[in-house]
Amino acid sequence: MGGVSAAGRDPGLQPERTRLAWRRTTLSAAVAAVLAVRTALRDGSATGLVMCAVCCALWLGFLGVAHHRIRTLSAGTPPPAFTPRHAAAAVLCAVATAVCAAVLVV
Repeated sequence: MGGVSAAGRDPGLQPERTRLAWRRTTLSAAVAAVLAVRTALRDGSATGLVMCAVCCALWLGFLGVAHHRIRTLSAGTPPPAFTPRHAAAAVLCAVATAVCAAVLVV
C-alpha cells in the first residue's frame, strides 16, 4: 500500500490537533454560556438567572479541564493518556450545560 510508514510519521501532529480540538470545544462552550446569559437577561426570571449562573460555572469547570489537558499535551512527548476523572468531568460539564440550555429554552 502507498501509506506513510510508522518511521516517517510526525508524532507531534496528533497532540497539536488534539490541542486545537480542545480550544474549539472551549470556544463553543463559551458561546453557549454567552447565549445563556443573553437568554436569561431577556427573560429576567429567577430560574433563568440561576440557570445562567450554573451555565457560566459549568463553562469555567470545562475551561479548567481543557486548560489542564492542553498543558499536558504541550508538556511532554508522548503525551500521557487522558485520565478517566478528567474525561468524566469534561463530559459532565458538557451534558449539564446542555441540560441548562434546554431549561432556558423551554
